[in-house]
Amino acid sequence: MKEITSDEVPDAIGPYSQGIVSGGRVHVSGKTGEDPDTGEAPESVAAQTTQTLSNVDAILEAAGTTAASIVSATVYLTDMDDYDAVNEAYRSYLSEPYPARTCVEVSRLPAPLDVEITVTAELDGDD
Repeated sequence: MKEITSDEVPDAIGPYSQGIVSGGRVHVSGKTGEDPDTGEAPESVAAQTTQTLSNVDAILEAAGTTAASIVSATVYLTDMDDYDAVNEAYRSYLSEPYPARTCVEVSRLPAPLDVEITVTAELDGDD
């Protein structure tokens, strides 16, 4: 098991790693839409989703892989009415075949934001 970190994403706000490599895959902890330079997040859920995916991408890059190697994702939303806006941003970031995905509504997130995403990706992208 190997820890993955990147200065290109906000620091973890709890006792967890930004990412872990294990068994030929990288497991990225939940990322939100905070800008790593300012600590601020956009107001719209679509813009938060775009920044969240950019933060995910930074961890994947630090691990030596890309979004094209994502095999599964979990999306947490504080309001399922934002599902379409999240899907639009998600669709522009990923391409077919899309990863397996779960999307759930939660009452709140650790940071006062509207979306959090966690992913698992192949390191070699061969599957």
